[in-house]
Amino acid sequence: MSRPDSIQSRIRRLALGFSVIFLIAPVFMLILLIVHNSQYSRLLHNVTRASEFNQDFKANIDLKMYYYVIESQYSEGLPISEVEDAKSLARSLLDTTNNKDSLQAITSVLDLCENLEEKICQIQRTQNYDARQTQLENNVYVLTSLIQEYMYNYLYFESAQLNVLQQQISRQLAVEVLLAAVLMSALLIVLVRQSFRLGRSVTAPIMELCRRVQDVAGGDLAVREPVRSDTYEIRILGEGLEQMIGQLNAQIEEGTRKQESLRRMELALLQAQINPHFLYNTLDTIIWLIEADRPQAAEEMVSDLSAFFRHTLSKGKDVITLAEETEHIRSYLQIQQARYKDILRYTIDMDPEVLASALPKLTLQPLVENALYHGVKLKRAMGHIRVAARREGGDVLIQVADDGMGMTPERLQELRQAMEAGERVGFGLATVNERLRLLFGPEYGLELASRQGAGTTVSVHIPYHDGSEAAL
Repeated sequence: MSRPDSIQSRIRRLALGFSVIFLIAPVFMLILLIVHNSQYSRLLHNVTRASEFNQDFKANIDLKMYYYVIESQYSEGLPISEVEDAKSLARSLLDTTNNKDSLQAITSVLDLCENLEEKICQIQRTQNYDARQTQLENNVYVLTSLIQEYMYNYLYFESAQLNVLQQQISRQLAVEVLLAAVLMSALLIVLVRQSFRLGRSVTAPIMELCRRVQDVAGGDLAVREPVRSDTYEIRILGEGLEQMIGQLNAQIEEGTRKQESLRRMELALLQAQINPHFLYNTLDTIIWLIEADRPQAAEEMVSDLSAFFRHTLSKGKDVITLAEETEHIRSYLQIQQARYKDILRYTIDMDPEVLASALPKLTLQPLVENALYHGVKLKRAMGHIRVAARREGGDVLIQVADDGMGMTPERLQELRQAMEAGERVGFGLATVNERLRLLFGPEYGLELASRQGAGTTVSVHIPYHDGSEAAL
């Protein structure tokens, strides 16, 4: 496939076309003026030259010849020079004359001048006075009259031809200007159409590119066929945009895979953060119950521990139902109550309507553990942990509340800011909050409320799910 034209080359060709039109028009008009002016100047030259003919030619020649014939004291000799001047004028006009009548008249003038010169010479050779008088009257006077008449005829024909030519030139010039205007208009229309085509060929793909960019800005990252255009730059932009979108998709997919890996790593870290002492102390408690001959209590604790770790693993799933998460924290609290029965009471109050809702695994266990170790234990007296869930519109509100030591306003504000910034302060709070927002969006996550000496409440906001569709 041939390479498309660039915008610069197409604009250059268009500008060249306009330049040619605006250059041809004056050049064409100049040529017409030169041609017509040449014709007009030639005729005007003939008329001007013919007007140089001495209007007293006949009178001068006749008078000089009369003085010569009568041998007057005023005689200046034969008027040969005047006749030669007339012949020279006739020859010059003969070279520039095209009109038939004018050509015949000026030819007659030249022939008559030669005949006159011959008759003058004949008089010079004649000695008899009477013969001279006869030749003067019958030859010279007649020839000078004819020469002057024919010269006036020539001037009349050329003047008439000049007037005809002027009218003809005016008509021809009008027709030629009209034809030139029509031709220039046709060329101009062609160029204007080409200009509009160029504009459409540039603006239409650019508008399509703009819509494509708006679609991409709106989240449409599907790779499409590049924008088609006859313009090289726009085609490069279209192909580059689609390549960029393809690369962006690849990077997003790579980022998603990395994010998924990060989520799994964070979950693994969160699971690893479960205090190993919890397992050691639970096993010690089981051993103590066996040694105290309380096999039933030991068996229940082993069952609770097994259920706790089974829910922790959750068959490798990252997202589970609220019902499964509830069983997980129930096992955890039963084990901890067996260890801290003197200071720990708990209540789990879950609305059955919300148990099908999905949430990330190990969302509530870190919150319950915080309530125990940072709330109830520090109270050093009987404490109560309450876990409750209910529906609020299209969301589910889960609250883990304790009546332990609580926090100062400064510490509460510090935890809130750290949690918003994603800083790792407080056991699991930032991780749990990030996982909730990553899965459900920034409008979901954790909220903290606490009052020193009265306890702490952690609220969890997740979307409601009625169980009619598969969980996330």
